[in-house]
Amino acid sequence: MSDYQVKIQDHKVKAIESIKGDFSNVKDFIFTDYRGLTVAQITELRNNLRKENAIYKVIKNRFAKIALKELNQPAVDEHLTGPTAVALSTEEAGPVAKALVAFAKNGVLKIKGGIIDGNVFDAEQMVAFSKLPTKPELIAKLMGTMKAPVQNMVYILHGVPQKLVRTLQAVADKKAAE
Repeated sequence: MSDYQVKIQDHKVKAIESIKGDFSNVKDFIFTDYRGLTVAQITELRNNLRKENAIYKVIKNRFAKIALKELNQPAVDEHLTGPTAVALSTEEAGPVAKALVAFAKNGVLKIKGGIIDGNVFDAEQMVAFSKLPTKPELIAKLMGTMKAPVQNMVYILHGVPQKLVRTLQAVADKKAAE
């Protein structure tokens, strides 16, 4: 009996290498079910995600599983079933998740889950993640909090001379009236 040999086809190896190239530049992945979207809707979604520095790509599940495994990402086999497209976030994942959740409110797009900073999230967790403030929003809140004591001090210091001037003006008005 002859030994069974597996013949790996070149085009499949190249497809996996291409996916690995796309996946290696990002750390956050959001998996969606795009079934039912029209070409116009997918184009609109891609344009929305491009504004958030992300790309939206239809992937073959088996190739994605192999690529993620080779890149030492957590297993997300439960999210890689059926027609799958992935949003690849090159910067912060929060705005990308917000854009996907907003688009999913139309009822056609379904969020399956994702990988955020190496942690696997399911669909409900992705929706909760999209509601969190983004990094720029948090920085703005922190700066406002840090600025408040100094600003209050300025108001207090500015208020003392103003009160004195108003008191003197009231005394002057009273004297002028007499």
